[in-house]
Amino acid sequence: MNLEQHIKDAPQKELMQVLGLSRPLISDIQNDKRALTPEQASSLEDYFTAQQGGDSIRINIPQKHLEKSKQVFLYVLQKVGAKSNVGETVLYKLLYFIDFDYYEKYEEQLMGLTYIKNTHGPTPREFKVVVDEMIREGLVDKASSKHFTYTQKKYLPVVKPNLKLLNAAELEMIDWVLDRYSDHSATHLSELSHEDTPWQMAEDKEDIEYEYAFYRSERFSVRDYDTL
Repeated sequence: MNLEQHIKDAPQKELMQVLGLSRPLISDIQNDKRALTPEQASSLEDYFTAQQGGDSIRINIPQKHLEKSKQVFLYVLQKVGAKSNVGETVLYKLLYFIDFDYYEKYEEQLMGLTYIKNTHGPTPREFKVVVDEMIREGLVDKASSKHFTYTQKKYLPVVKPNLKLLNAAELEMIDWVLDRYSDHSATHLSELSHEDTPWQMAEDKEDIEYEYAFYRSERFSVRDYDTL
């Protein structure tokens, strides 16, 4: 396999999905301005090999992020899962802000989840698959409870997260998002997410593009941009 040629020929959006990097970083890789890490090269080799073998299954979560996604979810549940307002809908929005805030600040995906534009805000497409797997593995339990007049889906951590899989910057961003948003109701968080540029730029029921995180208003932006 000529990995270098495959990379140059591949659509940028496809490489962004596999590696979890921003478009400018992918452009640098394709133009030999940025070297791949061994882990990134391995991910791309696996991906292109699968494509050549006729595997048409789209990779929604880069493999390197799958285990990290589980640990982020466990960490979030450990920190705020017991709060009365934190049901499934609130978790959706917390994960969205964690992913998009981290991407805007560092130009890399933390979890690599794909979010769809739904009526009540961003919804991670892979949530059910990942959580069902975690339940089978004995990592979390699922429960239902009453929150005001609504039946609320809650998830409880069974084990502690493996913090060795999360670096200092990732933990700092997760903590920052939880401090900022975890006390809000599902309704309020949905309304907030509707004001964020990535959600506004997406069509209904379509994927929300990470790249629009770089065009956020000052209210949501988490990055200091150089003035022109």
